[in-house]
Amino acid sequence: MGRRQSARTRTTEEVDAMTDKLTVSVLGTGIMGAAMARNLARAGHTVHAWNRTRAKAEPLAAEGVRIADTPAQAVQDADVVLTILYDGPAALDTMREAVPALRPGTAWVQSTTAGIEGVAELAAFAREHGLLFYDAPVLGTRQPAEAGKLTVLAAGPAEGREKVTPVFDAVGARTVWSGEDGAQGGATRLKLVANSWVLAVTAAAGEALALSKALGVDPRGFFDLVAGGPLDMGYLRAKSELVLEDRLTPPQFAVNTAAKDARLIVQAGADHGVRLDVAEAAAARMERAAAQGHADEDMVAAYFASFDEKTDS
Repeated sequence: MGRRQSARTRTTEEVDAMTDKLTVSVLGTGIMGAAMARNLARAGHTVHAWNRTRAKAEPLAAEGVRIADTPAQAVQDADVVLTILYDGPAALDTMREAVPALRPGTAWVQSTTAGIEGVAELAAFAREHGLLFYDAPVLGTRQPAEAGKLTVLAAGPAEGREKVTPVFDAVGARTVWSGEDGAQGGATRLKLVANSWVLAVTAAAGEALALSKALGVDPRGFFDLVAGGPLDMGYLRAKSELVLEDRLTPPQFAVNTAAKDARLIVQAGADHGVRLDVAEAAAARMERAAAQGHADEDMVAAYFASFDEKTDS
């Protein structure tokens, strides 16, 4: 009697819960990667993480994440590998280290903002080694990453989506699919367009604050002027407050990373016959702010690029 009761049939929900749990390897635990690893662990997945500077990954151990010494160690037995590193070359170098331990058919979710040419190179590497490649950059900064509310932009084969969808669901609130061939970079192309807008707004916010300082205008008077109208936006206010309240660290998105993305945007435009003057100027501002000592601060610290020397806000 007891034996029959203990051998009851599992419900559909229980079976789904068991089969949806994956072993996910996160390579790169910076601002975004660390948050994504935490949310994957909280969703019940087995998470292995690696970062070139191990100390940056160590705090994840308290969340149940297993910290690896090498990329190859991190990807052993992985169902899904997620790369979120500084740029395309960093992602490629890391996967070269990891690939001896990878099984053919492993899904590779590539979330590094690598640019169009970079994604093509990464996809070629995936083909060479029999990996299912997903071009999957994300939209969002530190806060939505930590809350698991990123927007995932994804392109990749339909036959492997049941494997990567639980990963996307754990790190994001929304997934936008833009094709079945990650090598075409459809998701990356959309990310570059979105980032061009983010960079333009961030640079404009910094310039408005710099001009108000130079002219002796209270910036909050400007905010009151546009309040509730078509020129008002929450992003302007949120970024401006970081400068006005000197809350530039820890960054939501760092100056040096924004500068890298801006250059990828400018290059993508040039390669397709489009001159992007605002993106070019934003890249120059970010690079100037980095040279002034603001590289690791929030990207709105490009505000300081309006002045010849590092200055107080």
